[in-house]
Amino acid sequence: MKSIASILLHLDAAPHSRERLALACRLARRLDAGLLALYGAAPSATSLVPLPMGGGGLTMEDVQRDEQRRAQARAWFEEAAAAGQPKLNWSELRAAAPVAEGFAREALLHDLIVIGQQDAEADDNAGLPDDFAEEVVIDSGRPALLVPFAGRFQDVGQRVLVAWKPSREAARALSAALALLQPGAQVHVVSWGSDPTELRPLLQHHGIEAEFHAEGGDDGQVGELLLSRAADFGADLLVMGCYGRSRTRERLLGGASRSVFSAMTVPVLMSH
Repeated sequence: MKSIASILLHLDAAPHSRERLALACRLARRLDAGLLALYGAAPSATSLVPLPMGGGGLTMEDVQRDEQRRAQARAWFEEAAAAGQPKLNWSELRAAAPVAEGFAREALLHDLIVIGQQDAEADDNAGLPDDFAEEVVIDSGRPALLVPFAGRFQDVGQRVLVAWKPSREAARALSAALALLQPGAQVHVVSWGSDPTELRPLLQHHGIEAEFHAEGGDDGQVGELLLSRAADFGADLLVMGCYGRSRTRERLLGGASRSVFSAMTVPVLMSH
């Protein structure tokens, strides 16, 4: 039985979505997993503004903008399908539900989700709320591979940095990451305020000889330090738990999670 047999990819019309699709395709081929590209975007902002004379609804400009977004994402999908990507399928979220809520609901039916970091400086985020990725990771509870909006990433799992903390979130992220490791992968485990070597027996059972780094206490800068260590090791994947509350309550990301969401430089595998 394969631990990752079904991957759900969020696809939109933002420029970096094409790179995210390419990475998901390569990952699906390597894992021999099915890949569902799910298009989802909120209606154009202007469509939520009442029309003159008391009316309301979509303007022609709104309709054209939303259809152009969908057509762009569909074109990238067709390009990947034409390249011979096996087990690749297309679907679309229903417009009635909030996009993050709808995607998180679909994520429950898959082993791994692939989503993108939002570019806060972009003029147009292709119809996505700024906190789309955070909401999906927290609300779905599924392992999520987050792909930065900047950069090109051929694959993940050859040089891996694991952020360890004795918590269910970190343990879930590590469990999901084991399926993504490539043969002979270099693995580093870092921890602040706990003993990273407690993972040694588990990793050895999986045939992994890792290097362990106790980084001292948590001074509130763990997110920034994690990204710095990822650069030091030349990591192609950062593995960590995602700490925060669900949006059904007062949603609040932990400090390290918030820092990584906003400034990630390599793909990050998270689990809540």
